[in-house]
Amino acid sequence: MRVLGIETSCDDTGVAIFDEKLGLIAHELYSQTSTHAPFGGIVPELASRDHINKLLPLIKQMLAKTKIELGSIDGIAYTAGPGLVGALLVGASLAKGLGYALGIPTIGVHHMEGHLLAALLEDPPPPFPFLSLLVSGGHTLLVEVLGIGQYTILGESLDDAAGEAFDKTAKLLGLGYPGGAALAKLAENGQPHRFHFPRPLTDRPGLDFSFSGLKTFAMNTLANHPLPEDHADIAYAFEEAVVETLFIKCKRALKQTQQQRLVVAGGVGANKRLRARLKHLEKDLDCQVYYPRLEFCTDNGAMIAFAGYQRLKKRPHIRTSESMSILVRPRWPMDTLSN
Repeated sequence: MRVLGIETSCDDTGVAIFDEKLGLIAHELYSQTSTHAPFGGIVPELASRDHINKLLPLIKQMLAKTKIELGSIDGIAYTAGPGLVGALLVGASLAKGLGYALGIPTIGVHHMEGHLLAALLEDPPPPFPFLSLLVSGGHTLLVEVLGIGQYTILGESLDDAAGEAFDKTAKLLGLGYPGGAALAKLAENGQPHRFHFPRPLTDRPGLDFSFSGLKTFAMNTLANHPLPEDHADIAYAFEEAVVETLFIKCKRALKQTQQQRLVVAGGVGANKRLRARLKHLEKDLDCQVYYPRLEFCTDNGAMIAFAGYQRLKKRPHIRTSESMSILVRPRWPMDTLSN
């Protein structure tokens, strides 16, 4: 089986081809950062238009590089949600049209399931079962994973996701868009222990997260220390608080589930300080921590192609003619997925 993956959930256009025997054959990614940077955030209509302009040429470019014929594709996977509805519709429409023209099945993939499974593209892949920390701009989840589609959500963000809090705090510091990586870079020059930010929800039982208060705390700290030379120290304290909160919750979840493997995925999973902190889990709890490669921490087509392959493999009865209707889900709770 050879699957074409299409990712258009937000502001990155990603495509990839995954082969059952050869693994990941190719992947391409187009970032819209320069389009949205002047606005300080993602403009949904512009994101949709950019996907329309870039998606098909990106697929053609990938096929030309690999000398793969479109007719050799056996299935198409596309991100059906969650995400921006217009952006999702671009990928879904093209996937359905290509699937109908080629006479092959198409399947909608949950964006966060793609992130969750991305580490399985690495060598060696983490074996099931494992605990997963999905931490990105729009989601922060702790999920116990027993197999494909066998997911139990143990904790989630009650307000801002970790990545969202990074971007909003970066904006307060005047770092522009996208701000998460810029804040982490600024924090490298910060002084430890000058400011102390709270670790939300760590002083009570449970595995849920809350990061909006940290953004407010940063805003108040900045109001009391407005000089530019204070910014690095504020960034350091903010990042330290987020990382320590994630560490505490992961440690608590590993003990609760008695899992010996932790998979960290999503854009914030590329954070250097988070990775360094989570190394202590391997020593403290005798467990293993897995990550996708850095380029697959952020949105990409490879994770959608792989997740689509896994889903199509479990549904050999799926037919091209099942439905030409296009259904996307801007909000799609992960615990509604079936195996």
